[in-house]
Amino acid sequence: MTRQQHGAGALGAREGEVDAASWEAARGAVAGAARWGLYSGLAAAAAFAFSPLYRGLTVQFKVFLQMSGMTFGSMVEADRRLRAHEVRVRREKKIARDAEVWKRYERDYEAGGVATAAEEDKGRAQVGETRKG
Repeated sequence: MTRQQHGAGALGAREGEVDAASWEAARGAVAGAARWGLYSGLAAAAAFAFSPLYRGLTVQFKVFLQMSGMTFGSMVEADRRLRAHEVRVRREKKIARDAEVWKRYERDYEAGGVATAAEEDKGRAQVGETRKG
């Protein structure tokens, strides 16, 4: 079977979650690379202005330093966004689970399957009387 044939059911939902997490990490990686690339560029400009050592480096090594900053930034931001996404998804699932439990409780209550607090107290009192007697 191909992946397309497995699209229905829980596997399809799981793939949707994985796709959403992947896109969130990718957006974080791009944003982190851009941000840290800017920081690396500013650091390179300052180093070029003030450091004769940096001015003496080869162009290839300067590009390596720039790319190292961008790579580091993309990893940090992708990880940060992925962890935030995981927290958000867990919170949404918990809310959905709690809402389903609450709806089930309301259905049972409306159908008469759940005793009110007064009925429960009355039942406890009767049980207590039979134990004493």
